[in-house]
Amino acid sequence: MWCGDLLIDLPECRRKLKADVSAAFPSLTADELCELIPNKEELNVVKIYAHKGDAVTLYVLHKNPLFFELEKRLYPTVYVLWRHPALLPTFRTWPPVLEKLIGGADLMLPGVVAPSGGLPNVKRGDCCSVTLVNNRAPVAVGNAASSSEEMLSAGMKGRGVCVLHAYMDHLWAFGDKSGPPSFPDAEGEGQEANGEDYEVDDTQEEAERCEEEEEEQLSSEKVKDQPCCGSEALSLAVQEEQRADEEEEADQEDQKMPQETMDALLLQCFLHALKRKVKKSELPLLTSTFLRNHMFSCCPSGKQLDIKKSSYKKLSKFLQAMQKQHNLIRVKELTKGVESIVEVDWNNKELRYFKVVEETNGDAAAAAQDGGEAEPPYHPPEITTLYSVSARLEPLFLDANKRKGTILQPAEVRHIVTEYVKKNELVDENNKNYVTVDPTLCDCLLEKSEYQEVQSLKWDDLFGRALGKMAECYEVVFPGHAPVRKKGHMEPIDVSVASRGSNKKVTLIKNLDAYGLDPAAVGAALQRRVQASSVLQPVPGSKDKVVVQIQGNQIHQVGRLLTDYYQIPRKYIQGLDKAPKSGKK
Repeated sequence: MWCGDLLIDLPECRRKLKADVSAAFPSLTADELCELIPNKEELNVVKIYAHKGDAVTLYVLHKNPLFFELEKRLYPTVYVLWRHPALLPTFRTWPPVLEKLIGGADLMLPGVVAPSGGLPNVKRGDCCSVTLVNNRAPVAVGNAASSSEEMLSAGMKGRGVCVLHAYMDHLWAFGDKSGPPSFPDAEGEGQEANGEDYEVDDTQEEAERCEEEEEEQLSSEKVKDQPCCGSEALSLAVQEEQRADEEEEADQEDQKMPQETMDALLLQCFLHALKRKVKKSELPLLTSTFLRNHMFSCCPSGKQLDIKKSSYKKLSKFLQAMQKQHNLIRVKELTKGVESIVEVDWNNKELRYFKVVEETNGDAAAAAQDGGEAEPPYHPPEITTLYSVSARLEPLFLDANKRKGTILQPAEVRHIVTEYVKKNELVDENNKNYVTVDPTLCDCLLEKSEYQEVQSLKWDDLFGRALGKMAECYEVVFPGHAPVRKKGHMEPIDVSVASRGSNKKVTLIKNLDAYGLDPAAVGAALQRRVQASSVLQPVPGSKDKVVVQIQGNQIHQVGRLLTDYYQIPRKYIQGLDKAPKSGKK
């Protein structure tokens, strides 16, 4: 994880932040906004790159994070919600559930305590908070997994809130680590009193487990329709919460054979990847990259690699087993939260004697027949922006043994540049937001006109210049296929509106093939949605590519189909801003 700290000292930046917060949380008054985002006090923006590569922006006041921005959406932290507990729709749960939320679990519906007035009115994806029955101070923030109506129609079973941030997590620890204030919950006081003597012990859980089959329907109705009361109801809610969290493991006894099969497939793909795909020059190799680029591509035709269906459940546990039980690899956490394979025992007997089964065309055909005539579900490709080390930047990457032409992920570039700065003690002692430019950085990153003028660079500027001087490329990975790397950037799906004849408009969709989408299938789906005719037109100058053409300005429907149904990220779709405004056709 890398983070950089910037100071907001421009009035227009504060005004924009206030406007964004006001738009996201309209219930805040002007005075409350000024209190949260004061005009004269120091307000910092902290950019964090999490271990998964997600970029998260924090807005920090008095060393406490107030808001965090993820995928261009603002969320309040618990520090803000403790000052404004009614800012978001709230779901209540029992105090013992807090421990599971802190551990990274989502809030499951069996653990929700519905107030007498019913559940809060939310839609799928709405930002909401989680409180405990004895205190109105929120302890978690997340998005609603479904609407209120869907929660009730599902019998209050399944996922309720996808938790993004909780009390006691790393984001909370970024602040002053204060505890939640006490806001008495009048409706929850009686419930807490009834459940205050409850303790989770093995004997009680075992007794309840024996009675669960007889009381399952009754207990579900209690959780859904009214607040639970008494230690029996409380323990049952916690038990339901635990069962929901581990639903993938609930049928373990009945699915031993599928798990054993998936374990064997994992080991086969793992050994295949080490023997044929991984090179010594690639080490250290991110574990996520190893899975995505190497193991998936080694999966035989007609089979799907799914770690969650194995006994390991997680990639980290599988790799630990490969390290401790098989002595095949050595995994190390080079940066906080990011694991890499740093060593492979190429002389290991298990690896040396492993034979890769070459797949023939007959095998592939047989696998296709076994799959039946049903079309496999579409899975969007995983697209990764990469950068190639240029000749000019090669001196900067020499310490990391990265030569000209080596392809790196943005996070790897940041890590290598950060390590170079630390190794050469280039961080400005007076202001750690700046890096002193030494001769190597000068030659690699500065223009000739800047040689005498620029003595230091901000961290963001340093990383931006480094990436800007590298050749951009990208990697596309379709499930079950080998990764494909190409120069340049991934061309987006282009959606546009054109005129045909007198005042007639058609919507054109180009470049679907690059994302593995069948233009004919997309055209047919749109035709059913909007009840308008669609045709395929050849792209001038290309033999294989076609354009989907459908009558009318259908950009709204095209956007919904591509983003909601096919799960194509919005950043890879161009032209959705040309949709007709509301009230216009």
